[in-house]
Amino acid sequence: MNLVVVESPAKAKTINKYLGSGYTVLASYGHVRDLPAKDGSVKPDEDFAMLWDVDAKAAKRLSDIAEAAKGAERIILATDPDREGEAISWHVLEVLQKKRAVKGAEVQRVVFNAITKSAVTEAMKHPRDIDMELVEAYLARRALDYLVGFTLSPVLWRKLPGSRSAGRVQSVALRLIVDRELEIERFKTQEYWSVEADVSSGGDPFIARMVKHEGKRLTKFDLGNEPAAMAAKAAVEGATFKISAVEKKPGKRSPAPPFTTSTLQQEAARKLGFSAQRTMQAAQKLYEGVDIGGETVGLITYMRTDGVQAAPEAIDEARQVIGGLYGKTYVPDAPRIYKTKAKNAQEAHEAIRPTSLARNPGSLRLESDLGRLYELIWKRMIASQMESARIERTSIDLDSADGKTGLRATGQVVLFDGYLAVYEEGRDDADDEEGGRLPQVKEGADARVIGSRAEQHFTEPPPRYSEASLVKKMEELGIGRPSTYASILTVLRDRAYVRMDKNRFVPEDKGRLVTAFLEQFFRRYVEYDFTAALEEKLDLVSAGELDWKALLREFWDQFHASVGEIAELRVTNVLEALNEALGPHIFPDKEDGSDPRGCPTCGAGRLSLKTGKFGAFIGCSNYPECRYTRPLAQSDDDAEAQNGDRELGVDPETGETVFLKAGRFGPYVQLGEGDKPKRSSLPKGWTPAIMDLEKGLRLLRLPREVGKHPEDGQPITAGIGRFGPFVLHAGTYANLPNADEVFEVGLNRAVTLLAEKRAGGRGGRGEAAALKDLGAHPTDGAPVKVLSGRYGPYIKHGSTNANVPRGTDPAALTLEEAVKLLAEREAKGGGKKPAKKAAKPKAEKAPAAKKTTAKKAAEKKPAAKKAPAKKAPAKAKAAADDSSAPWDDE
Repeated sequence: MNLVVVESPAKAKTINKYLGSGYTVLASYGHVRDLPAKDGSVKPDEDFAMLWDVDAKAAKRLSDIAEAAKGAERIILATDPDREGEAISWHVLEVLQKKRAVKGAEVQRVVFNAITKSAVTEAMKHPRDIDMELVEAYLARRALDYLVGFTLSPVLWRKLPGSRSAGRVQSVALRLIVDRELEIERFKTQEYWSVEADVSSGGDPFIARMVKHEGKRLTKFDLGNEPAAMAAKAAVEGATFKISAVEKKPGKRSPAPPFTTSTLQQEAARKLGFSAQRTMQAAQKLYEGVDIGGETVGLITYMRTDGVQAAPEAIDEARQVIGGLYGKTYVPDAPRIYKTKAKNAQEAHEAIRPTSLARNPGSLRLESDLGRLYELIWKRMIASQMESARIERTSIDLDSADGKTGLRATGQVVLFDGYLAVYEEGRDDADDEEGGRLPQVKEGADARVIGSRAEQHFTEPPPRYSEASLVKKMEELGIGRPSTYASILTVLRDRAYVRMDKNRFVPEDKGRLVTAFLEQFFRRYVEYDFTAALEEKLDLVSAGELDWKALLREFWDQFHASVGEIAELRVTNVLEALNEALGPHIFPDKEDGSDPRGCPTCGAGRLSLKTGKFGAFIGCSNYPECRYTRPLAQSDDDAEAQNGDRELGVDPETGETVFLKAGRFGPYVQLGEGDKPKRSSLPKGWTPAIMDLEKGLRLLRLPREVGKHPEDGQPITAGIGRFGPFVLHAGTYANLPNADEVFEVGLNRAVTLLAEKRAGGRGGRGEAAALKDLGAHPTDGAPVKVLSGRYGPYIKHGSTNANVPRGTDPAALTLEEAVKLLAEREAKGGGKKPAKKAAKPKAEKAPAAKKTTAKKAAEKKPAAKKAPAKKAPAKAKAAADDSSAPWDDE
């Protein structure tokens, strides 16, 4: 028997059909191990030794893989053909070797760029060993990200409470967004005018633009105001013109290459409005396989790539399809060959293309996202092998009789559309293409002005980054990798460092604050060139040209020294440096010319950045005598309006006032006043500025009933809880994507979400998912189970819970080991001890008549003492495990 390990269940299902009965295909479900989210998982003092934990969810899957491996002749690791895929194969093999499941089996690594029968069967004929150079590049990247996160974030916590590192690469991407915002804020608008005329030279009229005035060639800002523009317009109207030159230039426009990960994300954002994450999710499904006519078929090649080249057979097929659909004139004489130009191009995979161009998008019935993305990929690949478009550019120059005034008309005509018949690359900004066809005119002919106009314009600041333009910029600078762009942008949004406004990135104040701190005290590590150079070194590791630990040593020695220097700084020094760096943003100039940092309340104090438990704010230096405060980027007028409570209006049902208040844990709405008024916190994404009476009442009336469940008639409710928005039915909670959907979700969607949650094995907030049933406890016969909890795997017996020690595989735990761990837990005061149960018969020996009330109370006393003993370890555990927050890049 041959065991094949892939990372995705969808991929496993597809490949299993291709390989047949002699193969067992199992999925690891992605990465199976990671560095524990605690300090010490990477040990610089021990030559960067790394400690790995098996993911609780992966433990059962790894046990299944190990069990299958014990009887296998060959173990074939067939994860994705990139650095991450190589790392997953290495992790799986490491776990199997620790479980002693490999034994005499031959271990092989195979890769394929497409999940088709031919690609998979061909890959099986060419196995290789795990590429340790790729694995070491992964290890170096993972160690770097971990060390930056666990070293830098504590410094941020101490110096700027409420802040933490965005991540090694995310911090640089955040700096790009903040720097663009600073450009926009510094931008000074400049006025300029243009003059154009409707001109005729015996035929159809055409539009010409003024290019010469008073004998001087006009530049953009020469007509800087209305009087100058009106004088120029009068000169055009008062002149007689001749055609001084007619020039026609033939030209070509060539198609863009097939998609890379980056260009796919950019085009999907421009043409489909997809986020990078949404694009990659759809592409993953297209790659892993879609049901076509009862057969699962991989529709595109691997979607994480820097390569623009296509396989010869794909190019041949493209040329055949083009000839069949569009004709021979659209097929170039020779195939087009593309080469990668991207900085820091990674493994040389193929471009993203359909596995078969014969599968026309119109013939496939795919769900919306998949269908639209597949059509984009299909058209791009077809266009990349088509003939160039032939165009003709025409320019007509007109001069006045005295030679002092000149006009020019430009246009272009597509003589042969070529690849434009299928596809044209999108653009982020306005299209500056020249106009259409111009009429036939003769050089030396007279021309007359039919009408003229002067138009006012203003220069505009550079646009904020969209997902497409930010990904393009990161690729140009060599920051990150195509496979990480989606996660980088997602982290910035999830941590509220940025928000989206009209599909553009806008930095939030906390994002500006973190960026300013890093630029002031860790500038080297957010420099674009430094980050790109580090990526180049990681590529040298993957190419076998640089030792990965030498790279880590070089980075760590300098980084650790920098952190040590900053750790010695007083918080007041840090805040004053940030006051200066963020001054124009947090202390904008006042119209009356007074000190922007003067306190508007006491007049004597100066405003400064302050830090509190819930983040940074602006406060007065005369605290506690003056208690003036406001958020970072808010004017004094806004602060006065929002510093106190605000009335939103009156509830028409109860007649009570609805208030918006600022509480210890953030803003909330309150209905009426009194001892216990109804309150509701503002959900994530809702700010005090947007709150009105309608929104306040909607929050206060939660939870709301969505409807009755069709199976049992019990109500389904929607609300917002500690873990976010949800729908609830009979003890089962299913998450909703955002707070707005709480008020909109209908019965059908709620039933679907609840069904999916129950199918996933975690219905409700009852008992956690069982990883392993160990059997009956030897003392009382009660079951002993290994469960998956919020803070990791643990052992349960009755009311006693014991943690599975870190580094221990939960699936490999034996009953004897579990009993020992439970006993140790009970000895520390956790749970009910079996010995307490034996005390009951002893008390019952006394005659019933003599059992007094005092005696009953005494019997109850030991039980009362247990409660605090049980609670204390639980609190300690929660505090310890709270360190498992997400830290860094991938």
